[in-house]
Amino acid sequence: MTSDNPLDHRLDDDDYPAYTMGRAAEMLGTTPAFLRAIGEARLITPLRSEGGHRRYSRYQLRIAARARELVDKGTPIEAACRIVILEDQLEEAQRINAEYRRAAKESAGTPGSS
Repeated sequence: MTSDNPLDHRLDDDDYPAYTMGRAAEMLGTTPAFLRAIGEARLITPLRSEGGHRRYSRYQLRIAARARELVDKGTPIEAACRIVILEDQLEEAQRINAEYRRAAKESAGTPGSS
């Protein structure tokens, strides 16, 4: 059975800004001030509701949770944010590299390619 409710696809969307600041802080076990601080450090940029309230996606909460892990271990918040950004960039570079290798391997195995 499929649903025609347009909201259903948003519930599965990692980028949909579904969580208020208070709910996001509660889920992470932190404070709204922590979320504001990582926003100021440009780790995440929450979307704003029509009323101007910050709204967070599940993806942003995962990023914030990683930053919180580092801060809880004593890493300054600015450094934690930079580490998370670099980890994310490295993961993306590795994904792209794997795609290039897969494409090169496929083209090398294709008849007529040299």
